[in-house]
Amino acid sequence: MASFITLPGIGGSGETHWQSYWEAYDPSFTRFQPTDWERPNLVDWRQAMEAAIDASKEPPVLVAHSLACLLVVHAAQQIAGRVRGAVLVAVPDPSSPAFPAEATGFGNLPRYSLPFSTLIIASSNDPYAAPEYVRALSREWGAGFVDVGACGYINGTSNLGTWDQGRMLLDAFCAGIRA
Repeated sequence: MASFITLPGIGGSGETHWQSYWEAYDPSFTRFQPTDWERPNLVDWRQAMEAAIDASKEPPVLVAHSLACLLVVHAAQQIAGRVRGAVLVAVPDPSSPAFPAEATGFGNLPRYSLPFSTLIIASSNDPYAAPEYVRALSREWGAGFVDVGACGYINGTSNLGTWDQGRMLLDAFCAGIRA
């Protein structure tokens, strides 16, 4: 059985977020724990993610939402070989006016192919990033890309519940990860 580390964005994904549901119903999911969910610091979040990776019994699949997607990309070179892959959901655009000021340290994204299998899942009406922007990133990062339609920010307020479509995409991604 695969192991997963959920990496929420700012606020830590509340109880109605699909990441929280997945963790509640499947013990193979664990959540990383940065020092502060509200005032993200790239170094702190990176240390927390690496501690969670190191604590995993096997190389995990990272399941990131929002700001945590940028965390994964910033740390990609250092965590290569220690993770099986990553699913990045609702990748935000750091140059967007909607991008939170407290997260500016997560900007200046690397522009190279990621060193592990990656799937990006986007919404056609995401308020934090245009689908064209995310599609272009997926090409730069060598990642697969799926537009799931009008799902807002693919979070708790999107009313997705357990987000079965996302779980099916995760399962399909895991089945196709290259060894």
